[in-house]
Amino acid sequence: MITIETPTYYTATKKYNLSFPTLDADIEADVVVIGGGFSGINTALELAEKGITNIVVLEGRYLGFGGTGRNGGQIMAGIGHDLDKIKNQVGEDGLKTIFEISDKGADIIKGRIQKYDIDADFHHGYGYMGFSARQEKTLRTWEKEFKSLNSGHEIALLTGSEVRRIIGSEAYTSALLHMGGGHVHSLNLLLGEAKALASYGVKIFEHSPALAVEYGERITVRTGQGSVRASKLLWACDSFLNKLEPELHTKTINTYAFQLMTEPLSDELIERISPIRGAYSDIRPVIDYYRVTAENRLLFGAATPYLDYIPKDLKAWNRNLMLKIFPYLKDVKIDLAWGGPMACGANLFPQIGTLSGRPNAFYVQGYSGFGVTPSHIICKVLAEGMSEGSARYDLISSVRHSNIIGKDHFRPVICSLGKIMHQSAGYMTGRR
Repeated sequence: MITIETPTYYTATKKYNLSFPTLDADIEADVVVIGGGFSGINTALELAEKGITNIVVLEGRYLGFGGTGRNGGQIMAGIGHDLDKIKNQVGEDGLKTIFEISDKGADIIKGRIQKYDIDADFHHGYGYMGFSARQEKTLRTWEKEFKSLNSGHEIALLTGSEVRRIIGSEAYTSALLHMGGGHVHSLNLLLGEAKALASYGVKIFEHSPALAVEYGERITVRTGQGSVRASKLLWACDSFLNKLEPELHTKTINTYAFQLMTEPLSDELIERISPIRGAYSDIRPVIDYYRVTAENRLLFGAATPYLDYIPKDLKAWNRNLMLKIFPYLKDVKIDLAWGGPMACGANLFPQIGTLSGRPNAFYVQGYSGFGVTPSHIICKVLAEGMSEGSARYDLISSVRHSNIIGKDHFRPVICSLGKIMHQSAGYMTGRR
C-alpha cells in the first residue's frame, strides 16, 4: 500500500501557506461541499462568482491532499479517454458539444490565474507523442480536429527529425504540438483558487471529515466536532470517497499512478530534454507523461500498463520508464517519488449529476486519471446545474454510468482486466 503522507513535488514547492480551521460548531449554509480538491474548490468558486457565497467546504485532511496534489500538472485538451464510448447516449450533436467544450480547460485555468493573480507556474506548450506509423495517423486526425476548433494557438504535426524541435528523445517518430496546452503547478493553482474562494466569504474547513450525511429538503453533514445543514450538497471526493455514499461508491474503481521528480538539472540539460520547456504524453491507452518544472526538474509519471499493482520501489520503477525515453539521464539523481489513487468509471468519462431521488444532492467524480484540466471544465458545467441550470449540464449529466460489480473484493483483478481491454482497444483506435 502506498504511504499517502509521502512528500510530493507539490508539497515541497508550494507557495501558499494557507490553513483553515477545523469545524467545531453546528452551522447553516446554502451549499455544503465535501472535498477540498479541484472539484470541490472549483465548483464552489464558480458558484461564488455567480453570487452564491453562503457555501461551506469540508476537507477531511488538507486542501489538495488527494489527486489535485499528486498529478503530473498536465494541461491537455479533452475530457475522458474516448468520447466514442458515450456517443450512443448523447448522439452526434451532443458529442460535438462535448468536444467543443473539452478544449476550454486551458483558457479557464489561464483566466483564473489572471483574474486572481495566482502564482502557479503556468507554461504553454504540449506534445502528444507517437511511437509508430499507426499513431502518426491518429495524430494527423487529432491535428485536424484540434484545428477545427479555431483556438488561435499553434497546432502542428511534426515527423521524423522535426520531432527534435520540441523534445530531445529518439523514442518517438511523430509529435503533435499544441501550444494551447502546457503545464501548471497544480497545488499552487488550487491554493490560489481557495484563497480567491475565501475572499468571497465562503467558509473552508480542513481536518473536518464528513462522517455521516442525513438527506432531506435540508441536508445535514456531520463531522467529528460539528455539522453543516444546507439546501444543497456536493460530493467531490473522487478516489477518496471511502464508501461514505454507497450509490457513488459503486460507480468507480480506484487504480494508481506514480510520479518521480529528478534533482535540479542544468539549463543545458533542460534545453536538450525540452526546447519548449513543455509537457508531454504519448497516446497509448495507458500513457507515460512528463514535464519540466520551473525549478529545472523533470517530473515523470505513469501507471502500470497491464497488471494493476503498486511497485515496491517507486523511484526505481519510474526511473526505468524515464530512461527508455531519456537514456542520457542515467546519472541523474531522483529526489522524490510518490503515487496515489485515481477513480475510474467503466466508460472512463467524468461523472456529474444528482443522487437517485435526491435532486439537491449533487456529485462529481471519475476523471480516470485526467483531472487537472477537465475538472475546470466539468465543474463550470456542474455549477450551472447547481444554480440556474443549463443545456450543457443536462447533456453531461445524462451520460449513464455502470455499477462496477465486485470491486471491493476483486479490485486488482478488475483493474488488470480493464487495462488489458483498454490496451487491446487501442489497436482499434490507432493508439497502439
